[in-house]
Amino acid sequence: MGATMRVLMMIAMAASLVSVSYAATGTATFYPPPYVPSSCYGFQNNGVMIAAASDAIWGNRAACGRNYRVTCTGRTNLGVLQPCRGSVVVKIVDYCPPGCRGTIDLSQEAFAIIADPNAGKVNIEYHQV
Repeated sequence: MGATMRVLMMIAMAASLVSVSYAATGTATFYPPPYVPSSCYGFQNNGVMIAAASDAIWGNRAACGRNYRVTCTGRTNLGVLQPCRGSVVVKIVDYCPPGCRGTIDLSQEAFAIIADPNAGKVNIEYHQV
């Protein structure tokens, strides 16, 4: 019984150390500079690997400062047949208000890393890192 209990405790401890990475799906668009001021940081410059969060992840400013890995998964229209280029990590610095065309509105530079900007909007997977 003692050995069984120790094994179960070890399994429970190992399971608590494993983090499950959950990727959500959505769409990404982009916005051009200037990137300041922003809803989260006012006139502080946060570089160009940044994004604005839609209501889907905004959480009443809770998303401010979070980093997300955004990966292009496919096109949303017939304009650019193979828009995807890869993934990028961005910091949420702004709010994309109601009517926002994407789940995450990337800086123009960040969007160009994951997809052809001529696509305008792409399907994505994203998760907090």
